[in-house]
Amino acid sequence: MNRRVRISRLLLALLLALPLLAPFAAPAEAQDDDAEPEVQQDIDTLVIDPNAGVVDIMQISGLLDPLLADFVIDTLDAADDGRVRAVILQVNSTGSVISDEELDEVARAIVDAPVPVTMWVGPSNASALGPWAELAALVDRVGIAPGARFGELGEERLDPALGADWGAAANLMRNDTIAADEALELGVASFPAPTVGEFLVGMTDLGIETAVVETEDGPRVVPTTRPRFQRLSLLAGQLHTVASPPVAYLLFTIGLALLVFEFYTAGVGVAGVVGAGMFLLGCFGLFILPVNLYAVILLGLSMLAFSIDVQTGVPRFWTIVGAIALIIGTITLYRDGVSMSWIPMLVGIVGITMMMVTGMPTMVRTRFSTPTIGREWMLGELGEAVEAVDPDGVVSINDALWKARTNRATPIAAGDRVRVAAVEGLVLEVEPEEGAARDYRERRGSRGES
Repeated sequence: MNRRVRISRLLLALLLALPLLAPFAAPAEAQDDDAEPEVQQDIDTLVIDPNAGVVDIMQISGLLDPLLADFVIDTLDAADDGRVRAVILQVNSTGSVISDEELDEVARAIVDAPVPVTMWVGPSNASALGPWAELAALVDRVGIAPGARFGELGEERLDPALGADWGAAANLMRNDTIAADEALELGVASFPAPTVGEFLVGMTDLGIETAVVETEDGPRVVPTTRPRFQRLSLLAGQLHTVASPPVAYLLFTIGLALLVFEFYTAGVGVAGVVGAGMFLLGCFGLFILPVNLYAVILLGLSMLAFSIDVQTGVPRFWTIVGAIALIIGTITLYRDGVSMSWIPMLVGIVGITMMMVTGMPTMVRTRFSTPTIGREWMLGELGEAVEAVDPDGVVSINDALWKARTNRATPIAAGDRVRVAAVEGLVLEVEPEEGAARDYRERRGSRGES
């Protein structure tokens, strides 16, 4: 197991602090021999022969990351127990985020496997693209469900010594994909395989045993070798989800936004704890995925820019800077062919911007309006109107910008000196330094007497 995967697992295990999940930390665990076999819906008729062994069906989806790579390698290594007749890689993946060296490790595990290794691309609408299509050249048999796509080999990544070569078909799949019927014509697939069950019964020459049973539709060939489905463990599956491009992006940005909120509300509350957890999970995902460092920095700077104007509650120059940095950072975040759809991008850009411009000032104002956080020291402080307060505007008090409103009908022009008469949350009630009808202390006293 490579060092990066070990560090990543340790980081998330500490972060989640869920000791009860420790038994699930292994990449995968086979079912017990005495347990009832887990069978997919398309394998609806089985005749299990205890002497016919098992076939491991590895369910693989999402980008090939270090967690999936370890899952494949460990499962293939564990197949040498005298019971496993073959392994089926059930693939639905559009690419890889591991290095060429790690990809070679997966390839060698397939080549050196003690049992036949096959690949089924399914169900319908599934894909096996890029490195998965290259790895498929090393397996003993390939099946593709109708509607599935296969190809987009791109540049050769595997060590040539491994012998992954599709021959003439490689030229057609270099920058394009093929469907099931084309795969049959090119010799990529050996026979039609609409379901994993039909693919399984076509592997009799690889050690899979079958039997003929009578059904309502007539005789049918079914496997007697027991299918045993293998998945990522609970913890590894959650981490694999975190390392998907849209999830990592949203965790990172929303976590940062919650940390900004907690910073302005003075204290460590639920938002701070949740934000820190989401931020660290997002960092884990971005660590696994290929990202542009400048884009990650831009996302961080966008939150800093937004936070400058949060205090005033008025969109100003830094709000525009934050929005631009957020848009550029979002669009250019991933590289090397990894991308995300416009939906999470739109959710991130619009959601974070609206949160910072409208929601954040309101929430912060509500928190500051509680009696536990006072601003009494500001009463009587002098400052300057940055923009006209008529009746609302922005003032500068001790070099800090505050949203303000005039306590009288008389407007205050930009540049005029003002005095703080009252504080309501993050909004200051101000009056002109000169010409006030009554001293603010007298006014507050008279209110108390009444």
